[in-house]
Amino acid sequence: MPMAPDSYPPVDRCESIGRDKHTVVADMDGTLLCGRSSFPYFALVAFEGGGILRLFFLLIASPLAGFLYYFVSESAGIQVLIFATFAGMRISDIESVARAVLPKFYSEDLQPETWRVFSSCGRRCVLTANPRIMVEPFLKEYLGADLVLGTEVGSYKGIATGLVSGRGVLVGKHKADALRKTFGDGLVVDVGLGDRKTDHPFLKLCKEGYMVPANQKVKPVGVDKLPKPIIFHDGRLVQKPTPLKSLLLILWIPIGFILACLRIAAGSLLPMPLVYYAFWALGVRVTIKGTPPPPAMKSTGQTGVLFVCSHRTLLDPIFLSTALGRPIPAVTYSLSRLSEIISPIKTVRLNRDRIKDANMIKKLLEEGDLVICPEGTTCREPFLLRFSALFAELTDELVPVAMTNKMSMFHGTTARGWKGMDPFYFFMNPSPGYEVSFLNKLPVELTCGSGGKSSHEVANYIQRMLAAALSYECTGFTRKDKYRALAGNDGIVEEKKTTLKHKKLIMGC
Repeated sequence: MPMAPDSYPPVDRCESIGRDKHTVVADMDGTLLCGRSSFPYFALVAFEGGGILRLFFLLIASPLAGFLYYFVSESAGIQVLIFATFAGMRISDIESVARAVLPKFYSEDLQPETWRVFSSCGRRCVLTANPRIMVEPFLKEYLGADLVLGTEVGSYKGIATGLVSGRGVLVGKHKADALRKTFGDGLVVDVGLGDRKTDHPFLKLCKEGYMVPANQKVKPVGVDKLPKPIIFHDGRLVQKPTPLKSLLLILWIPIGFILACLRIAAGSLLPMPLVYYAFWALGVRVTIKGTPPPPAMKSTGQTGVLFVCSHRTLLDPIFLSTALGRPIPAVTYSLSRLSEIISPIKTVRLNRDRIKDANMIKKLLEEGDLVICPEGTTCREPFLLRFSALFAELTDELVPVAMTNKMSMFHGTTARGWKGMDPFYFFMNPSPGYEVSFLNKLPVELTCGSGGKSSHEVANYIQRMLAAALSYECTGFTRKDKYRALAGNDGIVEEKKTTLKHKKLIMGC
């Protein structure tokens, strides 16, 4: 029989063995997530979907939301946050942020005891006051939720009105009503999980009810414990924007942009041997490990070295040149016009035509050293994407270079936004850093020309070398996989939106 007590036992008393045929219904903030405040996630949608002015509007509206939440009703406070965040925003932009940005932050705040119970049940439902459009991609794709019942946001011709529709904000009895309407007269919920008194109405409908104690400090579930890893994610912000961090972010952006312009000017206008010292003077830390090879001697007919780099941002070739103290040309798959203009090194676009690209790279190597990032696109997490094998066929002079970077406020990459701003966002970090590690030159017996290896063998071997040096994992994902997952296109032209179905391509290195 359903339980109807005034208080419920803590979730750590709930058994999780033998529940593969049970149905669980859980709240989100404070229950599935350790944090009870949804402001940081609204702030992410505001900034990533609407920009800095939208974040500012949300921030100044948050005191009113807090007052209404505590002194009027929970529903009124949430409605203010929803209106300030969503009003006038395109539904497609909200969906994009929910798919590409929010899962990374949600996954870092997963409550361990709740997840233990939630993941053990065969059928999983989430009942939340948060807008369904905002939370559903994470809950279904990463936590395996079968059903998400959340607040519905009104829209008109693809534009969010900021007003709630349907049952209103799902709090208190509205949660219970939604549960009854969804499951009908045959309502059978084995386990209910909540964290506050307003969750009691829906917990009374469950056979067993448990609460997550308030103000309980626990370590979130590690992202490696999720059903599948988050390899691709987008968005500019590195840290979850609490109200204080949001305020500091708004105050920092004008200062950071001026600082970024100074740093970019120093890298573009100064002679390359001086850039290393200019960066350090301007707060950009460059760490060099390993011993790079000397420049190619044209007088002896020696061809240039091909530096094979892991790809973290489009600035990888520039920091490689900074570490070497001389400009090294780079071949790229795509680059914004602005990035080409401000680049201190020569950049050459690949045509994606195998024969043309091979001839172009051979010609560049005859002129001197060259850098290439065979992943074809960047990856933020500790994974390496599949290496294109073309480079291995063109020379035996291969030097792997492991690139890592440090960003405390902004990511210097984007899949959904304008790539021309990537270098500015990287240099807007208060003290960004880059580590350039030169590995040993590939032995001739492991190359295509002298060693007789296939290009795929060489590419996979170098991928494993770099992964071992960085303590990363190798994957079989490609550029197209990334852009289809985050932006709904292949990174070149607009396509109809698709959702990447992860194919368990993570491979042991």
